[in-house]
Order: sequence, then structure tokens, then C-alpha cells
Amino acid sequence: METIWAESKSAQSAFKIVTEIQSYFVSKLEIQSQSAGYPATFEPIKWQRNQGRHGGGTRLVAPDNGFFNRGSVNVSQVHYEDAPEKALNSATALSTIIHPQNPYAPSIHMHLSLTELKGGQHYWRLMADLNPAIPHSPHTQAFRSALKKVSGQTFAEGEKNGEKYFYIPALGRHRGVAHFYLEHFSTSDPKADEAFALEFGKTMVDAYIEILADDFAKTKPDEAAKASQRAYHTAYFLQVLTLDRGTTSGLLIHDDNDVGTLGSLPRFVDLNLLHSYVTQHPAPQDELVTKLFQAVEAGGGEIGEEEKKALAQVIRGFYEEHPQAIDLQAKGQVIPDTVQNHSSSHLSAKL
Repeated sequence: METIWAESKSAQSAFKIVTEIQSYFVSKLEIQSQSAGYPATFEPIKWQRNQGRHGGGTRLVAPDNGFFNRGSVNVSQVHYEDAPEKALNSATALSTIIHPQNPYAPSIHMHLSLTELKGGQHYWRLMADLNPAIPHSPHTQAFRSALKKVSGQTFAEGEKNGEKYFYIPALGRHRGVAHFYLEHFSTSDPKADEAFALEFGKTMVDAYIEILADDFAKTKPDEAAKASQRAYHTAYFLQVLTLDRGTTSGLLIHDDNDVGTLGSLPRFVDLNLLHSYVTQHPAPQDELVTKLFQAVEAGGGEIGEEEKKALAQVIRGFYEEHPQAIDLQAKGQVIPDTVQNHSSSHLSAKL
């Protein structure tokens, strides 16, 4: 069935914006890969919500070519314009994670989305965070400076929320070194909001590409650097699957795109380190970490499509059994009603 896209003019404008940023980012990443001696073409993979009746999306996936450990730049639009019982009218988003192969080149996560509710309320969510395995102060400063410049008066709020959201209590540390998370952003001028979202996305893409082009990001890694990267990827894996509210919401809402929803996961984790995290978590999260470990143990810590599908089922089963555990997930100053907007299930009151 052909994908049916939202008819809302705001959703259409947002879709144009996130698609433009997707293309802009991928073209620049391909150039960086090519300049490093690794020809690259991102592979488009399409998915549909309810066989296309309620939208879908395309993720552009980085090749396994030596430059990328893993990379995915996703654009999606889900809508319920024909379902008056749903609170959500449409949700249009770009969500991306790039994990370079070189441990000295940091990973980046970025998310931009427009949510429209049936009552006419609409708002943007803007996120960007730099995630190095081996922190480099000039990279951190450059990324944070770009955030500060592009976000203007929203910087203090976005940084405060980011610092809160990307903290990992069990490990007593953050995921990443520079964080920005702006939730429920809207003004009286929707067109200005759209322009802000487009500028935010392109500015942070440019800032990241400059970091990738830096000499430090090209340093030849030794075994110690590779071990640092494996350890950092393990902490990243932990944060995404036990704390990230957006990832959990996506898995609880539907199973149409499990592999894409878990596209942010790095290629490998350190099994011994992951197993050691079990005792660092309170009940019932210790049970979740145990099951996540078991889902990737047989593959030696490598995370492919089958592991992603298994991890998705682990998460659904865990929150079905322990819906109260949602309260242990990451929070900003505002907690979006993502699942509630899509569904009236008993879990929706918690997310």
C-alpha cells in the first residue's frame, strides 16, 4: 500500500524541513567518508505505520565501510487524521545518530520533531548532544558554542534539560559532554518556529562536520582507544535502553519499525562491562539490564538486526510486567505524553 502522508499544512511544512536536513546531513557525511578514503552511499530503508495508512518514514543507513561504526538518519511522519479518538493529529520527526569507527571521532545524536494535537496545540522538540568515547575539550567547546549561538534565548533552558535528561544515575555520569533538549517549544509565529528548527538542524550538522574534519578526530587509534570506545558504547547502549523515554515510547507504541527505532545502538558492546551494570541498578531495573544482556550475549556483544528485534521484545515485555518502572526513566522539565497521544493503553498514563 502506498504511504499516506498527513494533510495538515503544518505537518507538510515540518516534513519538508526534516527531509531537507536529512539530505543535507547525509551529503556532508558521505563527503567526509569519501575524503577519508571510504566511498560511501547511505542506503534508504522505508517503513510504514499500519501498512502506510498512518504514515511511515525513511531511514538512511550508513554503510559498513570502515568510516562508520553505525549511522542512521531517520525521517518519519505518523498521523491519525482519520482517527478522532486519538489525541495526536501528527508527529513529524528527524532522528539521527552517527557513531564513527575512529574512537577519536565523537558520536552525535540529534532529534527535531513537530507534534500536532487534535485540539490545535502544536510544539517542536529539539535535541542535540555530542557523545565522545575520548573527550576532546576543543570539540566540546565548539559544539556547545554552536548550540549557544543557534538557540539564543532558549539555550539555558535547553542545556539544563539536556544535563538532566542525559544523566545516568546508576553510573553517576552523563551520556556525552554537551547536551541540549528543548521540549514543547512554540511561539505565536509558527513560520518563525519552522525557520528556527531548520537553522538549528543545519547549524548543528555543520558544527559536527567541522569536528569530524579536525585532525584529532583522525588520530590513528591504538588498542586502548578502541577499548575506551567499546566501554563508551556500552554505556550508551545502557542509557538508550533503560532511560531514553523517546526510544521506549517508540517501541511501546508500535512494532512497525523496531530495527529503525533502535538504529542508534552501536555495533558492539562489552559484555563483561554490561553484565557488571546489573548490580548497579535498583529493582526492577536490574531485571531489565539482565534481560538486555541475555539478548546480546549469544552474539558475543555484536548488535545486528536480530539482536535489535530481541531487545525490542525485551523492553515491551518488561514494561508490560512493570509499568511503574517508567518512573525511573529520564526526565526533562516537561514530560511529553507521547504514548498517551498515540494510545489509550494502561501504560499511557505513565509516559
